[in-house]
Amino acid sequence: MPTPPAVPHEDLDAEPHAMHPDLMTDPFGGYGRLRELAPVVHGRYLDGTPAWFVTRYDDVRALLHDRRLVNTPASVPGASDDPRLKMMDMLAIPEELRPYLLGSMLDTDPPEHTRLRRRVLREFTARRVLNLRPRIENITKRLLDALPEHARDGSADLLTHYAYPLSIQVICDLVGVPEPERDKWQQWGDDLITMRPDRLATSFPAMIEHTHQLIGKRRADLGDDLLSGLIRGQAEADGEISDVEIVTFVVTLVLAGHETTAHLISNGTAALLSHPDQLAHLRAHPEAMPSAVHELMRWCGPVHTSRLRYAAEDLEIAGTRVPRGDAVLLVFVSANHDPRRYTDPERLDLRRHPPGQAENHVGFGHGIHYCLGASLARQEAEIAFGALFDRYPDLRLALEPGELEERHRMQLPGHWRLARLPISV
Repeated sequence: MPTPPAVPHEDLDAEPHAMHPDLMTDPFGGYGRLRELAPVVHGRYLDGTPAWFVTRYDDVRALLHDRRLVNTPASVPGASDDPRLKMMDMLAIPEELRPYLLGSMLDTDPPEHTRLRRRVLREFTARRVLNLRPRIENITKRLLDALPEHARDGSADLLTHYAYPLSIQVICDLVGVPEPERDKWQQWGDDLITMRPDRLATSFPAMIEHTHQLIGKRRADLGDDLLSGLIRGQAEADGEISDVEIVTFVVTLVLAGHETTAHLISNGTAALLSHPDQLAHLRAHPEAMPSAVHELMRWCGPVHTSRLRYAAEDLEIAGTRVPRGDAVLLVFVSANHDPRRYTDPERLDLRRHPPGQAENHVGFGHGIHYCLGASLARQEAEIAFGALFDRYPDLRLALEPGELEERHRMQLPGHWRLARLPISV
């Protein structure tokens, strides 16, 4: 991990810092405390940027749709600097490569965001995602058959040998990354998500160069993958997407897509094995799997906060004045555990989300920045859980849940992720 900015050790309630130990070691409890203290609390982001933490469900959900909050500081009238550059400095990202992180769809606003998302959605269709289902099922079968081979002292690591390889194979299949090159992407993703400047110094430039080369190869030999579709679209009158924008999208999709899905699968597996009554319900009612995935995303989803957003004008949020230009952090984990929205929110309840009803958590966001890969992540998770518990009916954790949390959780700001998930098959 990089050396973070100095974090005051005063009480969390004074001015919370995203790197504060209480928020790092127990984000559910730490952010829950802030939520009950006030709906909006002034604190500091990872790099020390002052920010307003918004913690309650109704406020978070409403702000995800509010166009007065923007993702790009330059969209704020009169803005003269870009607070995101602090993070680029913290990660030691070279100047010439910063546009590949700062120019993604996650960091743009209309009309640029509208143009990019519309162009990408032409290729990232529901049919394309559904057509991946047989491939996902084949990958899960192969990985599950091989799982006992990875056992050491009676346990295997489900994250390393199932969740990660499944998610990286699927997202690379979708994009069109050749199979021999996929291990590189998993390593690059790990370097970026763990914010290791020492490793990013070589891995991030290599990732960008590799993706440009991949575009060149695909342009000479187009296939039926997402990348080929984007390249074909460049020849259309309204193609409106450059090679740099394609590289940025591919990097964002592969890294964000495989990391979050892998940890949804591992977090969800740990949750189900720690709640045998809920697992028994799922075994007895396999048709409830889509609803179960929604509840797991609410209860132990891997992403706990939004990226910073910025007030494009003076705002009032839950009675708190937020001046134009100030940064706002939407806290998904506290919103998804808000007792004002959910009855007994700390309880895992796979019956909580009735079949056929609209998604009622904010684990994938909402509004124009709703997670582009949400349908793929849900499909992967449904298949992964179903196949895992069918193939290994006696599956169990190799550690007590408390030991698992103490020994194998990665303390990453804004995330809930395991470093390992030891299981006995």
